[in-house]
Amino acid sequence: MDLHHSIGKAISFAIFFGLILGSGDDVESVAEAGTGAAPPPPAPVLTTPVPPPPPDAPTIGTQGPCPSGMLLIEGEYCPDVEHVCLKWLDPPPYQNLRCGEYAKPAKCKVAKQQRRFCIDRDEYPEAPSSEAPTTSFTVGPNDRLPLVKKNWTEAKALCEARGARLCKEPEWEFACEGPEMSPYPYGWKRDSTLCNLDRTDLGGAEDKLRDHRAPFSAFPQCVSPFGVHNMVGNVDEWVEREKMAAPNRSALRGGWWLPGRNRCRAATLAHAEDYSGKQVGFRCCADAP
Repeated sequence: MDLHHSIGKAISFAIFFGLILGSGDDVESVAEAGTGAAPPPPAPVLTTPVPPPPPDAPTIGTQGPCPSGMLLIEGEYCPDVEHVCLKWLDPPPYQNLRCGEYAKPAKCKVAKQQRRFCIDRDEYPEAPSSEAPTTSFTVGPNDRLPLVKKNWTEAKALCEARGARLCKEPEWEFACEGPEMSPYPYGWKRDSTLCNLDRTDLGGAEDKLRDHRAPFSAFPQCVSPFGVHNMVGNVDEWVEREKMAAPNRSALRGGWWLPGRNRCRAATLAHAEDYSGKQVGFRCCADAP
């Protein structure tokens, strides 16, 4: 699937949802999160320790023995979980796209596996620049945006250059959902106000796609049970598929800012390792000492 087809399909989703949301049907409102709010405090970068969260933010995880800017993920991961949706939000043909609420608790259908690793709290950041950012969000002088337009191979190389690696799919899932296997990193009900998602003002295909990347400080409550930030929405994230060989090692997790999957267990597998896009980023993992 090339970039033009992928973005074109996304825009058709947005047009459809825009029409539905304007018709008065009982579906979830599309929140253009981050607009009209006071600028939040600066976010950490990879070279600085993780600071304490704002008073209204969930408790973040611990750094433990992990490198600065990373969090320790440790516990029992379920390879095959059963999630039951109680309320789908959208009419056909997208009736199984966005779930408003899942049944709690989730059921693990197989034996759990012990996992222990480190993961970046935030997406891999752009290098500081004197140029004004293109994003629709206000970006402070000390804030950072996720790096995009890197294909899977380039993302892998950037992680390895700093002594880390791309996250494996099970690692990413566990860091997102936590030990209770919640479908969304923030819980069991979809909430468009907590993370950068469900936007319909996407623009056009390819280079005309509007840049709605949010800086790391914009959504302080978009954290997983382990405290990992922006695991759904904002940008799609490259991960490595376990036990797969080239050119089939690439997968995208978390979704981006459009009305889409934006949950912990969903994945896009159609993009090859040489694919890149304005909505595609990544974060790194590492073995825990």
